[in-house]
Amino acid sequence: MASTGEKGLIVSFGEMLIDFVPTESGVSLSESAGFLKAPGGAPANVAIAVSRLGGRAAFVGKLGDDEFGHMLAGILRKNGVEDKGINFDKGARTALAFVTLRSDGEREFMFYRNPSADMLLRPDELNLELIRSAKVFHYGSISLITEPCRSAHLKAMEVAKEAGALLSYDPNLREPLWPSAEEARTQIMSIWDKAEIIKVSDVELEFLTGNKTIDDETAMSLWHPNLKLLLVTVGEHGCRYYAKNFHGTVETFNVDAVDTTGAGDSFVGALLNQIVDDQSVFEEEERLRKVLRFANACGAITTTKKGAIPALPTDCEAQSFLKDK
Repeated sequence: MASTGEKGLIVSFGEMLIDFVPTESGVSLSESAGFLKAPGGAPANVAIAVSRLGGRAAFVGKLGDDEFGHMLAGILRKNGVEDKGINFDKGARTALAFVTLRSDGEREFMFYRNPSADMLLRPDELNLELIRSAKVFHYGSISLITEPCRSAHLKAMEVAKEAGALLSYDPNLREPLWPSAEEARTQIMSIWDKAEIIKVSDVELEFLTGNKTIDDETAMSLWHPNLKLLLVTVGEHGCRYYAKNFHGTVETFNVDAVDTTGAGDSFVGALLNQIVDDQSVFEEEERLRKVLRFANACGAITTTKKGAIPALPTDCEAQSFLKDK
């Protein structure tokens, strides 16, 4: 665990890839005249979000032993993220995703991973010492889709939990990557009751529950006894929070959204960085609301630029943004 006076380490597990984002919004992939190369992948975005905000972050995952893979590892290092958990695969490429930005800033994806390096991470390649040093261990569900990465994911979770880490889960549903919607639902829920913090979007809530109504009853159907905090992000309407003894809504901020890529990851990184060394916030509603307001601000700022990682705010930017509100 982190030594006295040093911030607790947040370890993110999973995929990192290159998003190719159209140079213009509101067009299909085939209509786009060009694309911007943007580093991404939800767990990596969260790690960089934490680091940008002054926290300590590490990333565990596998990249291709190619130019894109080494570029991504360099971006993690440049952003102050610990890279001892990164492996390189000589036989598989770094994953690519082409992202269509609709005119409302929402996204559609086309993935190139057949298989990509992140899918081939094996349990025996994990840096267990790094994982055991985590105060918070954060992960998604894309790493559950295929073996051997699924086994590596389960092993990493088990090791982190045994070492006393808080487990944080953002399913980050990407339906086109799964064999079927039913398989996605089954696997996402297979590790549900292990997590102590879970963040879902309104779309994911509907997908997992089958209920189109986004209300407290629907959200609470996903509650389990190990949970300390369940969050439902509802886009421009902010987020809903559910703790053991209270629940409520924290409004977000009106901004001119250009690209929503990474907004949820920015929100999660901001939240985890605020609670890593003080979990008493789960029992104090006013303090939790303040933390979530800050997380909402970070998410909102991220939507004002294209790409995920380039748009993640520093602590200074987030504080300045809040002062103006």
